Amino acid sequence: MSESKQNQMGGGQQHPEQIPQQGSSRNVVLGLIFVLLLLVIGAVAGVLTRGKDNKELERYTAANAAPTVDLVAPKRQGAGKEIVLPGNMQAFTLAPIYARTSGYVRSWTHDIGSHVKQGELLAVIETPELDQQLAQAKADLESAKTNASIAKVTSDRYQDLVSSNAVSQQDTDNAVSVTQQRNAAVQAAEANVRRLQELVGFERIIAPFDGVITARNLDVGQLITASGSTMIAGSGSNVVSRQVFDLSDIRKLRVFINVPQMYTPDATVGMTASLTLPQYPGKTFTGKLVRTASAVDPGTRTLLVEVDVDNKTGELLPGSYTEVHLKSNGEIPVLLIPVTALILNAEGQQVATVDAQNKIHMVKVITGRDFGTTVEVLSGLREDQKVVSNPQDSLAEGDVVRVVVPKQDNAGGAK
Repeated sequence: MSESKQNQMGGGQQHPEQIPQQGSSRNVVLGLIFVLLLLVIGAVAGVLTRGKDNKELERYTAANAAPTVDLVAPKRQGAGKEIVLPGNMQAFTLAPIYARTSGYVRSWTHDIGSHVKQGELLAVIETPELDQQLAQAKADLESAKTNASIAKVTSDRYQDLVSSNAVSQQDTDNAVSVTQQRNAAVQAAEANVRRLQELVGFERIIAPFDGVITARNLDVGQLITASGSTMIAGSGSNVVSRQVFDLSDIRKLRVFINVPQMYTPDATVGMTASLTLPQYPGKTFTGKLVRTASAVDPGTRTLLVEVDVDNKTGELLPGSYTEVHLKSNGEIPVLLIPVTALILNAEGQQVATVDAQNKIHMVKVITGRDFGTTVEVLSGLREDQKVVSNPQDSLAEGDVVRVVVPKQDNAGGAK
């Protein structure tokens, strides 16, 4: 048999050495596919895990991005039989005294704390220029009187001669007119002299009423102008248009208080009030409600009231802080909230409340008495509305917040 036939007969059979090589290639391909599948599965799992972590991070960030707030419930309390309101004491009569003339201080006779009587001399101012002006005005007056006298003599002569036709009627009328002008000039010169005499009289500063000197803003040699002093004695500072003295009548003091609208029926003229001051613990002073403004201030919803108190002993000082106690005819239930819960802005007094969706709502309130740590809320807030105990300045209407709930200990109390 020829070699070509043998090749034809054996052409459909594989060589035994080629079979294991093909199996090895298949295993490599399957291994690569398996590795790729593992990589794809790992990538998908990583993406899914990363997405879950991102969502968790977003939820955590959203939950913690909102500001945290503490809520406090208003406490209901009936108003007592007494209304306590802050007030400021003022002198019954207070007068800032100005020099009314310009010059240098020659002397002063009373300092702060001095008790003076009406008409008593307080200081003397030197005004040499004003004195010369007065002397000139007096000389002008004498000249005007002389001119008026000569004009009168001339007028009388003309009137005597006009009947004999020695002078014309026109010249006579002119002489009479000149006399009238000279007399008017005399009156003007007299008024100028009186004016300057009044100004010279202001060289002596006198007390307009009985009282106590509470401020002295001048010293010897200082220039005083008609608009006031240029210094504050004892402070070493210079200012413009300061009064030279402050005189106060402190035998009786005025105390002005603002009574909330809810208590205005209790503020009746003639009622007795008790006053307490921090420098006199345990001691009370008696005053009398003498007048009211008869109108509620729409800005504060309060009634301005004046209480007068006798101060013959001089214990009470003007400018002092005092608490005025007024008797109340009935009890009015009010709510108490912490002072820190109040928000003061252009809208007035407000508190921040939180709804079921943890959103902030600003509520305008009207407050009553301030007890230091707590304050009365007379209107605008309900008892079931919790308020933010210490709101941040940036808190605004509609903001979302996170309410902090106090933790409870094993005994059931808040930690």
